[in-house]
Amino acid sequence: MPAAQERSTQETASPQKPLSPDEEAVARAIGRAIIVVPRAIDADLMREQRLTLNEYAALMHLSEAPDRHLRMSELAAECDVSLSGMTRIVGRLEADRLVERVQCAEDARGSNAVLTDLGLARLEEAYPTHLASVRRHVMDHLGEIDLVRLAAALRRFATAP
Repeated sequence: MPAAQERSTQETASPQKPLSPDEEAVARAIGRAIIVVPRAIDADLMREQRLTLNEYAALMHLSEAPDRHLRMSELAAECDVSLSGMTRIVGRLEADRLVERVQCAEDARGSNAVLTDLGLARLEEAYPTHLASVRRHVMDHLGEIDLVRLAAALRRFATAP
């Protein structure tokens, strides 16, 4: 048992059962993977496409949205970044004419990000690089794992409070 876990267990009113060696291995592997895998995919996209993973994700989510537009706050939530972070990402995409920012018709205080035709073409150009990177860094390592169960488990802990 790691020293920090031992101290934490001693300090709580209802001590938790320590992780088994297999559980500890999974927790550490997931912790490492959520840092290493996005960095690797980001590096591939930057090297081959001059596009960050966050920029790619923003283009992808916009391409899947009705009329290819989302409120900035919705796009930020879809990409799991702060609103200020999304403002910077969209600013870079706007500078390359891949996205336009337009005033929200329902709320004059808000703005929507809209994927341009050039942005859709850029996404389609970057897709093969993203696909190859995801296969190389993720899918090729999963072997015979039940992907439906894995995806369900990942969604559950990604949305847990």
